[in-house]
Amino acid sequence: MIISASRRSDIPAFYGEWFIHRLQAGEVLVRNPMQPKQVSRILLSPDVVDAIVFWTKNPADFLSRLPEIDSLGYVYYFLFTLTPYDAVLEPGLMDKRFIIDVFKRLSCLIGPEKVVWRYDPVILTDVYTPDWHAASFRQLADELSGYTRRCIISFFDDYRKVRTRMRHIGSIMPDKALMGELSKMFADDADRNGIALLTCSEDIDLSHLGIMHSRCIDSDLVERISGRRLTVKKKDGRQRKACGCIESRDIGRYNTCTHGCLYCYAVSSHINACVARQNCDPRSPLLCDALKGDETITTPGT
Repeated sequence: MIISASRRSDIPAFYGEWFIHRLQAGEVLVRNPMQPKQVSRILLSPDVVDAIVFWTKNPADFLSRLPEIDSLGYVYYFLFTLTPYDAVLEPGLMDKRFIIDVFKRLSCLIGPEKVVWRYDPVILTDVYTPDWHAASFRQLADELSGYTRRCIISFFDDYRKVRTRMRHIGSIMPDKALMGELSKMFADDADRNGIALLTCSEDIDLSHLGIMHSRCIDSDLVERISGRRLTVKKKDGRQRKACGCIESRDIGRYNTCTHGCLYCYAVSSHINACVARQNCDPRSPLLCDALKGDETITTPGT
């Protein structure tokens, strides 16, 4: 079993203490976001967890917890989102020089193969033009040379839930020709720095440019870093059609990330996310939540 921590929130940035308590307890409870009275008990023993995949934009405070995670016998890697945007789009993030330094520190601690760079999403506007992205990506690729081995890109999706937040940005939806042209520029700079470029959940076929579809939760990568074969390799049917990820169990909760990124689909209210974080009990079996007593708790796979 693969644990995703998490597409729904930035657990390394904000909930490291809670996460460590869950590993120590050997289980976590996850409320179904569509049917709140249904709760899954996910076992977290190293005997059943093949790997943990961390999704983050700033794991600075989490680095000190890695030795304990190592001592407990877990295999893991990071999907580290690093974009060049300023506070207009990402108001809650630290200065990007600081984030770049954190990326490098993490890579030095666990190795470049275990730190996958996500340049995601690519948002095109009158300000964030293709030329701006090309120059920004080149600068970041040069900075991260030797600190990562792959970069995953994805173009902005016009989700209904983020449309209101993004309306003053004036985002432009690129056609396939522009996506291919920009991706080719990215790929050239990535290749020059020893970084493989892949796309995430994109229908466009860029294989003629040497750009393949990615699996952010990737069985091949897990097998390489763990040294053992996986039995579960099939596509995760709960994700979008173009997503290549294998099956995993996500232990996060929506509306708990406080980075405040305007384009984020996982947060519908920044205020609610801040309240949830402020009230988070690090010893609760649920992230930023507590059982009410009327739930049905099941253990998948048993």
